[in-house]
Amino acid sequence: MIAFVSGGARSGKSRHAEALAGALHAERGGRRWYLATARASDAEMAARIARHRRERDDGWHTLEAPLALETALAELGEGDSVLLDCLTLWASQWLYAGGGSEAEGEAMLVRVIEAARERDIALVVVSNDLNEDLPPEDAETWRYLAFLQRLHGRLAREADRVIEVVAGLPIDWKPAAELDEEILQ
Repeated sequence: MIAFVSGGARSGKSRHAEALAGALHAERGGRRWYLATARASDAEMAARIARHRRERDDGWHTLEAPLALETALAELGEGDSVLLDCLTLWASQWLYAGGGSEAEGEAMLVRVIEAARERDIALVVVSNDLNEDLPPEDAETWRYLAFLQRLHGRLAREADRVIEVVAGLPIDWKPAAELDEEILQ
């Protein structure tokens, strides 16, 4: 099971994704993992990371992987459930902190999805929907947004569920989107 949970900043997407990963864990067994992509780069981020850790119950195992998602996923067992939080930070670090090319980043995401499916790992991926803001004025921000949206598009196509969280309320876009595609054909 692959799920993609998106939404704006402070929309409640992480809380919803944690609940979904918890429900999948309760249904499937295995271990429950939190795959963190954030780096404690300043005092504010360190405080946010500490708060998120305190809010999670003791049943979570944490892996920190600012870039190496495949390496982190290799530590999980068959049947485990994992919450990857968040793709937005991972994408920025991939582009600007030594990850590699955009094509390599997209290829890694595909390999992570494939590995999760092959090993029966329930993967819940959280990301921010940044296209709700005003258009950026500089080329580098456009580059980042285009990369992130390609990742989102790939993930949405591959995911079994796509959920958008708005003001704390989840909107389930897939499988409803699949039904729309069938109607349009």
